[in-house]
Amino acid sequence: MIKKQHLISQLALQTAVTAMIVLITGTACKAATTETLPVSSVSSVSSVKTGRIVVTITDITHTGGFLGISLHNSKKGFPGKHDLAFTSQQKKYSGSTEMFVFENVPYGTYAISVAHDENGNGKLDTNFIGIPKEGVGVSNNPKIGIGGPKFDPCSFMLNTEELDLTIAMKYL
Repeated sequence: MIKKQHLISQLALQTAVTAMIVLITGTACKAATTETLPVSSVSSVSSVKTGRIVVTITDITHTGGFLGISLHNSKKGFPGKHDLAFTSQQKKYSGSTEMFVFENVPYGTYAISVAHDENGNGKLDTNFIGIPKEGVGVSNNPKIGIGGPKFDPCSFMLNTEELDLTIAMKYL
């Protein structure tokens, strides 16, 4: 009897783990019992609302290079550690404005950082005390003081299907 209850508990746990994987990845996977949990059985559990963030970058005054943009969902790594961001994009640009779009972003609190890699060396060049020599920008366009921008003044809430933001580049 105990062995049977243990097997039932183990199967319930495997089913719950499979359901979580389906919710996170959107695909079903085989549980250890080789039974597959149907996607339809977890679709009513919870659906994560997502939206689209459309970012217009303005005031690009220097030509050449790349624009890199990072969408951060926590203070950790904001603004300059793009590898810790929720997602990042980079592209060559032309003109004084550029547009980036982030699709299927879960509702929540975010902040955006933008860097203009003018010379195309793959990094934001700074002077000997850390002040950027190339253009930078952050969401909400706060005044940037000593120590650089902080997450909270740059943060915004995504709670709609589409959110439009404008970030003005600054060349210090």
